[in-house]
Amino acid sequence: MPATVLTGMTTSTLDTDGAALTYDVHGPLPTADGRPPLLLVGQPMDASGFATLAGLLPDRTCVTYDPRGLGRSTRTDGRDDHDPTVQAEDLHALVQTLGAGPVDVFGSSGGAVTAFALVAAHPEDVATLVAHEPPLIPVLPDATAAERARAAVRDAYEARGWGAGMAAFMVMTSWQGEYTDAYFDQPAPDPAQLGMPAEDDGSRDDPLLSDRSWAVSGYQLDVDAIRAAPTRVVVAVGEESAGTFTARTSEATARLLGQDVAVVFPSHHGGFLGGEHGYAGQPEAFARRLTEVLAGGS
Repeated sequence: MPATVLTGMTTSTLDTDGAALTYDVHGPLPTADGRPPLLLVGQPMDASGFATLAGLLPDRTCVTYDPRGLGRSTRTDGRDDHDPTVQAEDLHALVQTLGAGPVDVFGSSGGAVTAFALVAAHPEDVATLVAHEPPLIPVLPDATAAERARAAVRDAYEARGWGAGMAAFMVMTSWQGEYTDAYFDQPAPDPAQLGMPAEDDGSRDDPLLSDRSWAVSGYQLDVDAIRAAPTRVVVAVGEESAGTFTARTSEATARLLGQDVAVVFPSHHGGFLGGEHGYAGQPEAFARRLTEVLAGGS
């Protein structure tokens, strides 16, 4: 029987403690086939990054949202940091508002970290979590060196602006294996050679390059709570990411959660992205793989 193609998107705002969250529901609620809605969660990426993926899952009701302080979502808590435990409470409020829990969740990067915090705090909210390349520094054997590499990205950004910070970030995230003396002894990357602007626009509020998201990469995984939860947890890694920072964190996280290996997905860290985002992956193949895994495949 062919899949039912769902149409229509509604956008709403949810007031939580210290924030007004904008979220989109792609398809009907209650869902057409009784399956739980699928939450697509990013960090620091907002809902716009999931436009292609949601469109490639036409038979699932998908929910996307902008984390507090990002995209269309505002905050009134007086903070500018991004804390996965705070964002997990936002997701909990969203699940309650949807009235459709437990939901399935696909978490990308920092969104996977937020989803882990949600499962630890509210295990009844999530039926299946697919956590794609969570950047969890504490799970690494070279965690101290990884923290030093992360700080160097922040320092480059603070000293010379976005181009220098992004160039340092690209070098950090593409490095193969542990952060050894060879990593720290290399010269600072030239932004222009990596396609980044060399001029400094003076801004210092980027959530990826500043220290505002260090609570995400520094999150201490509550292994006992997650393993005790009824949630089915799948840690995923992109096939093109092998050996890099987020591949290593994914594999280490999978082992901590009692999984032999992380489940391989097509493409890279942003493998679900379409060409409109400038870092295109293989979104069609990614969507097929996600559908298989959500259905119980490995």
